[in-house]
Amino acid sequence: MDKLFAQQLTRATRADGEIDLAVLEELVVAAYAQAERDRRLIDRSTALMAEELEQLNRGLERVVEERTAALRDREARLAGQNMLIDTAINNMPQGLVMFDADARVVICNKRYLEMSGLRQDQVQPGQPLIELLRYRTAIGTFSGDPEQYIRQLLAAVARGETRTVEFELAGDRTIAVTNRPRPDGGWVATHEDISERRRAEKKIAHMAHHDALTDLPNRLLLRERLADTIAGIGKRKRAAVFCIDLDNFKTVNDTLGHQFGDGLLKYVADRLRACVGPGVTVARVGGDEFSLILPDLVHDADCADLAQRVCEAVRTPIELAGHPILIDSSIGIALAPDHGVEPDELLKNADLALYRAKADGRGSYRFFEPSMDARLKARRALESELRQALIEGQFVLHYQPILNVENNAITCCEALVRWQHPERGLIPPADFIPVAEEIGLIVALGEWVLRKACADAASWPSQIKVAVNLSPIQMGSANLVPTVIGALAAAGLPACRLELEITESVMIQNTEATLAALHQLRHLGVKISMDDFGTGYSALSYLRLFAFDKLKIDRCFINDLSNDASRAIVRAVTDMARSLGMITTAEGVETAEQFDHVRLLCCDEVQGYYISRPQPLAMVHGVIAAYAPLRAKSA
Repeated sequence: MDKLFAQQLTRATRADGEIDLAVLEELVVAAYAQAERDRRLIDRSTALMAEELEQLNRGLERVVEERTAALRDREARLAGQNMLIDTAINNMPQGLVMFDADARVVICNKRYLEMSGLRQDQVQPGQPLIELLRYRTAIGTFSGDPEQYIRQLLAAVARGETRTVEFELAGDRTIAVTNRPRPDGGWVATHEDISERRRAEKKIAHMAHHDALTDLPNRLLLRERLADTIAGIGKRKRAAVFCIDLDNFKTVNDTLGHQFGDGLLKYVADRLRACVGPGVTVARVGGDEFSLILPDLVHDADCADLAQRVCEAVRTPIELAGHPILIDSSIGIALAPDHGVEPDELLKNADLALYRAKADGRGSYRFFEPSMDARLKARRALESELRQALIEGQFVLHYQPILNVENNAITCCEALVRWQHPERGLIPPADFIPVAEEIGLIVALGEWVLRKACADAASWPSQIKVAVNLSPIQMGSANLVPTVIGALAAAGLPACRLELEITESVMIQNTEATLAALHQLRHLGVKISMDDFGTGYSALSYLRLFAFDKLKIDRCFINDLSNDASRAIVRAVTDMARSLGMITTAEGVETAEQFDHVRLLCCDEVQGYYISRPQPLAMVHGVIAAYAPLRAKSA
């Protein structure tokens, strides 16, 4: 202000030095006016600035509020995500623990604590891995060497490799640990309990190599062990392979059902386990076939001893659900390296020896011989020819008369099948019936025999019956009764003129269905005979199960009637049969002396070469006629 007033005084001073008050006044007034204008301008500027500042403040406040809200929202989202991540990590089935580049804990989940058996305070951020492993080793949740494990792990992480290691722990537990490297030099370790998976894999592997029914090694494992055994044979060592087949098992299975058949196989498996020594492999290779591997064989006699023990063990009677079961076994034996140095070759040769054992009468054992291969080929040819024989009608029936001792009259003729081979001539039943049973042809052949026998008997005198043998397999067929009815109806033969002969083997495998079929046949009027009586196991017990019309005393007793014991047995059978209302027939009577013996022993009927050999149908009428005068004379 002082400077401005001085400037105004200067401007209001006249040339003479006097101050022009009017000018000074104007200048002062103008100055005040300008000052007012400047003030007002400043006030306006200040107001505008204040307004702008206020707007800026309000804008800043809004931005702060928005950013604060955004931050809070982000924090909430992060908190939610952290919660989800925490929930996911702590509820995952695998244990998880993260390590930094210095092999120290960053984070772990609850599952890891559970699997490792550690407390939360023992697994804190910054905890060295070596300490964790030492803790776990002490409590049994780590089974390796901690230092070695860490060295290998760090090397894998440095190479950027994912590494999985499995640890077998107590209690049949298996833990798989997978370590995945992180970009910062650390890694994430996941721990998975794969115990159930490993148990399932072991079970599957066991099932792949073992029989489901008996839990014995199967054919696959047998072959593997046989290959190992052969590979381990030294210069002075040998090994043996047994092929074992259960005789007449199919009869049990067909007559009693698969449930009983399975039960029998289990019994046999247990008995085989019990009768072999340590180191011997027992396997079930299919159906009723078993195999043994006898390693480190020194003497052939060891094979023979084991084979005998096996036969005796299998032969021991078994009772299944109240049913007495009697079964036998045939065994073929091949030796390594004598009979082969390859598993398949040895098994084939043992199988050939088995066929020989079965052909020689079953219930026995045979060692492999090179000639057996030719016999097998002949057997295969026989099977093929046998099937063709039924198609082409090559079978014929011969009949063997049965004589009534009291009136010397033919009362019955037994039908006996023969095979009229186009090249080999007449083949007896012993040479082809066992084969027909094994290849499943016996039912069809038996039906043909039944129909043919009934048709032939219709031409005989009305008082003469026809006897037809039934195999155990036929007896177990559901079509037996309808087949009998059909055969009788087709021939016009009364049921009372048909006798059906069954062996004790049918009764050994008796079932309600078998007994029901026998009663149905009896109800029709068909006569039922027990053939070969006295040769089986516990024959007398079968008479309580079914009231037979006739007992046919086996020829083994008739052949030895010079022996007091045999005569006593035959007499006991005839006395018992008479008391039970049964007829007795002596089989295999070949001499006049035998005939006199059985007559004195009160046998009702006789059958054998002394009366007549089996005859073709055309000659049966002559035999019947030859005995007619004797019958008339005695009357």
